[in-house]
Amino acid sequence: MRNLKLLIEYDGTHFHGWQIQPDQRTVQGVLQETIAQVVGHRVRLIGASRTDAGVHALGQVANFKTTSKLPPETMQRAFNALLPDDVVVKAVEEVPLSFHSRFRSTGKVYEYRLLLTPWPSAILRHFCWHLPERLDLEAIEQCCRMLLGVHDFSSFQLSGSDTRNPVREVRRAEVHERSPGHVVMVFEANAFLRGMVRSIVGTLVDVGRGRITPEEFEEIMAAKDRSRASPTAPARGLFLVEVKY
Repeated sequence: MRNLKLLIEYDGTHFHGWQIQPDQRTVQGVLQETIAQVVGHRVRLIGASRTDAGVHALGQVANFKTTSKLPPETMQRAFNALLPDDVVVKAVEEVPLSFHSRFRSTGKVYEYRLLLTPWPSAILRHFCWHLPERLDLEAIEQCCRMLLGVHDFSSFQLSGSDTRNPVREVRRAEVHERSPGHVVMVFEANAFLRGMVRSIVGTLVDVGRGRITPEEFEEIMAAKDRSRASPTAPARGLFLVEVKY
C-alpha cells in the first residue's frame, strides 16, 4: 500500500464545493473518479480543506492510498490528461502511510480578492468581488491587527455550524492594493471556522465603507454573535493559497 499526496489547483466557479454531494459536481468527486481510472481501483481522497461552492484553490492538498505501482510523475500526467480544464494536479508525491492531509496540517493561507473599479471586469468576474467604490484601507488594516492572535471567532462563523471549539489562532491578517483598484486581503491561521474568512471580509468591507468603525469591529469580535457581523462576502473572491505542514 502507498500513500500519495496531491497539490491541486481549481477554478471553483462550476463546482458545488470540494466535498462529495449526491447528484452534484464537486472537486473531490471529479478527482476520485479520475484517480480510479488511472490506478485501477476506487480510492478515498482526503482533502485538507473542504472549500465551499464557488471558492477557488491555488494550493489545495489531498492524499489517497493505492496499491498501484505507477510512478508519481506518470500518475500526474495521466490525471491531467483526463481531468476537466478547471482542475489541475500540480504535483504528486509519495508520502508516509501516516500522512493525513487534513489532520497533519499546521495552518492554511487564504486570500480574498476585491476589484474596486467603476466598472466590473468581464475577465475577472468569477475571481473577485467587484465594488464600484473606494474603501478606507487604513481602517481595514487597523481591524486586521485586531484579528491577530488566539480568539473566539464565533462572530465570524456561519450560522448553524456545529463546531464545538470556535477558538482559532490567526497568524497573519493583511490588506494590500497590489495594483490600482486590485485589493487583496490575506489571512493565515492554524485552522478556520466554516465561512470564517468570508464573514470577516464582509465585515471588513463595511469598515472600509465607513459603516462600521474599528471600535465597533472590536465589539463585534468580542460579542461572539454572528448576527452582529456583516453579510458574508461572495465565494468567488476567495482562494485557498497554501496548506502548511
